[in-house]
Amino acid sequence: MASTTASRRVVIIGGGYAGVRLARDLDRHADVTLIDLKETFFHRIASLRASADADWTYAPFIPYDALLEHGRVLRDKAVGIETAERRVVLASGGIAPYDVLVLATGADYQEPARFTGRTVGEAAASFLGHQRRVGGARSLLVIGGGPSGVELSAELRRANPGATVTLAHSGSRLLSRIGTGRMGRRARAWLEAHDVRVLLDTFVSSAGGVGSRLRDQAGSPLGADVVFWTTGTTPNTLWLRLAGRGGWLDASGHVRVDAHLRVLGQRDVFAIGDVNDVAEAKLSPTALAQGQAAAHNIRAQLDGVRHGARPRPYRPAPVRAFSVPFGPGGGTTLLPVLGRDALVLGNRATVRFKSRSLMLPTVQGLLGRSTE
Repeated sequence: MASTTASRRVVIIGGGYAGVRLARDLDRHADVTLIDLKETFFHRIASLRASADADWTYAPFIPYDALLEHGRVLRDKAVGIETAERRVVLASGGIAPYDVLVLATGADYQEPARFTGRTVGEAAASFLGHQRRVGGARSLLVIGGGPSGVELSAELRRANPGATVTLAHSGSRLLSRIGTGRMGRRARAWLEAHDVRVLLDTFVSSAGGVGSRLRDQAGSPLGADVVFWTTGTTPNTLWLRLAGRGGWLDASGHVRVDAHLRVLGQRDVFAIGDVNDVAEAKLSPTALAQGQAAAHNIRAQLDGVRHGARPRPYRPAPVRAFSVPFGPGGGTTLLPVLGRDALVLGNRATVRFKSRSLMLPTVQGLLGRSTE
């Protein structure tokens, strides 16, 4: 590490998309420490296919070893932040001093889009368990018709062609919160054409279990051998409350930030990605964009006015490009176009953008690993 970075310590808590992008951008400009309890990066975009397709079991796990040339990845858990002393307290008993701290702990997802356990072996065993249950089921139920629910339903249909697959959604159309009406219609048409039963305007509740204990709003049972919930995420900020930093959070548990992605009232603490309260879609492209924006503002803060660096306000995107695969051979894509709200593309474009590869080569490149 060059001596010029000795007093430019940047500690990033969380090694997801936002944290990795920021760490890589700052590696040559600061002394970077990335803290994450997982032993590997988790490519969540590939997790739904990994839960149904044995060939993808290990695809979501990408080692951190090539991420940083100068900095380090510390496998530990943050349990406290001492802002006066500018240091993070670790579960191991150690401390990580910082000049700038970044919260990038992301959000907790429902199974199967979750890194279960602490090791690749434990997480892979969870995927293998899902694959066995899916393959042996006569009926499969997905609750939630957002991007994850639609994508998972398509993967389940591909994994078990003989099973009854049902997708239940509380909205009047699929992809109702994040997509467009045209995307929702494409998704429904594809699913129904592949014998997936789509139930709209269906609110599902549980009496403490799954299968026969699930009921819709009319009280009718919704039974299935295997049930997956894809109804939302929760920001990973409980640890901040436990650490006495609940005042940094809004009512939904997101970290409140200013226009420069700094935690409100904290000049030296930033929050990026799913964990903050920026009003835009919580997607991986959003996390990457915020990581890039934070890198500029942190460099401006560390460099100071003597280098003429100025922080830039982060501007949330009203529409971001994103794709919803229908397995490796189909899908729908929303593409912002200058002068128009968005362009909706179909199977061919989506297969090229995401469906076939699930962006695995791109993310491997982000982690510094060869894609050849």
